[in-house]
Amino acid sequence: MLQVFSSSWALLLGMMLLMVGNGLQGTLLGVRGGLEGFSTFEMSVVMSAYFAGFLGGSRLAPEMIRRVGHVRVFAALASFISAILILYPAFAHPVAWAIGRAAIGFCFSGVYVTAESWLNNSADNTNRGKALSVYMIVQMFGIVSAQVLLTLGDASGYALFIVSSVLVSISFAPILLSISPTPAFETAKPMPLKTLMLTSPLGCFGMFLLGGVFSAQFGMSAVYGVAAGLTIAQISIFVSSIYVGALLMQYPIGWFSDRVDRRLVILLVAAMGGAMSVVAFLFDHYFGVLLVAAFVIGGTSNPLYSLLIAYTNDYLEADDMAAAAGGLIFINGMGAISGPLVTGWMMDTFGTQAFFMVIAILMLSLTGYAGYRMTQRTRDGIEDGAYAPVLPSASLVSVEVASEYYIETALEEESN
Repeated sequence: MLQVFSSSWALLLGMMLLMVGNGLQGTLLGVRGGLEGFSTFEMSVVMSAYFAGFLGGSRLAPEMIRRVGHVRVFAALASFISAILILYPAFAHPVAWAIGRAAIGFCFSGVYVTAESWLNNSADNTNRGKALSVYMIVQMFGIVSAQVLLTLGDASGYALFIVSSVLVSISFAPILLSISPTPAFETAKPMPLKTLMLTSPLGCFGMFLLGGVFSAQFGMSAVYGVAAGLTIAQISIFVSSIYVGALLMQYPIGWFSDRVDRRLVILLVAAMGGAMSVVAFLFDHYFGVLLVAAFVIGGTSNPLYSLLIAYTNDYLEADDMAAAAGGLIFINGMGAISGPLVTGWMMDTFGTQAFFMVIAILMLSLTGYAGYRMTQRTRDGIEDGAYAPVLPSASLVSVEVASEYYIETALEEESN
């Protein structure tokens, strides 16, 4: 762990500041939208736009890097992010915000691809798993720290938007000034979606559903907090609980999944998240219940992302794992785009607590399908590979790195 920090501290510091800025703007927009009088559905369109831009960026950023290089892409996208963050309060209109969110999603996707390429280049076969773990912890710490900043300013003013812009601007300094060499960039050609779906129906269906769950958490949790009448401090704690749960439950669930039929783990974890969502739907007027629900939902949905990647890899040849990563991210992205839209419509139609209804439906649907798939395919001759922590907000590079870690661990086990 110390070796990873010593070799990549500048990159990790920059990514932490970047996640603080990104986490702050996501929650801040949800709160500010309520103050501006935007409807829940208008805010759902704004939040959905981020994931549409992110998905587009994940497809185009690799080609941009190949054409002009990491540093130029990194610096250009950073400038756009910083500018858009300042412009949000100046153009307080749902259409302007949706355009800004789409653009900022595109830019963050490219930034993540670039930064994670550097991280992967600084890791080797002996510490790649640790590098992924440290990277995930840094991301979570940044997002949770952002929620604390939210309570220190006035969401109706400009200051918090300026702080977010400054943090993003500063975040690039340690990365661009680092002595780390620019890595060679190469990603695998995506596997055809039809082939991927036939190879792992549960992996593909689960990734689509999780896209909706994650985007509801990341995009609509603050919108829910405003609609439910929570204070700024309560919204901050509520959103933080999601990511604290994701961090603390990632490793126990991963350890368990390496020792038990992975489909059973997927079923149990999804059922836990779905059940807690139902509890929150019924008792959302108790703030303590909301915090426990946020912790459990975040602590189940985020590990499920890594579980489904690992499960899909179990049925792939080593040469196909990196290629499959692109397809899984695309499927997850399509679910993420639709998640806020469905959530916003449900909240407008059935009330604020429908936020949890949507998550419950998605998680319990995954539970049921995992149970069904267990009756359709045996695990005879299939050995579960290594679990590697990956967040749904990560780029294609991190998912490919997780696949590389999977392959390397399997080869080590075979040689021992």
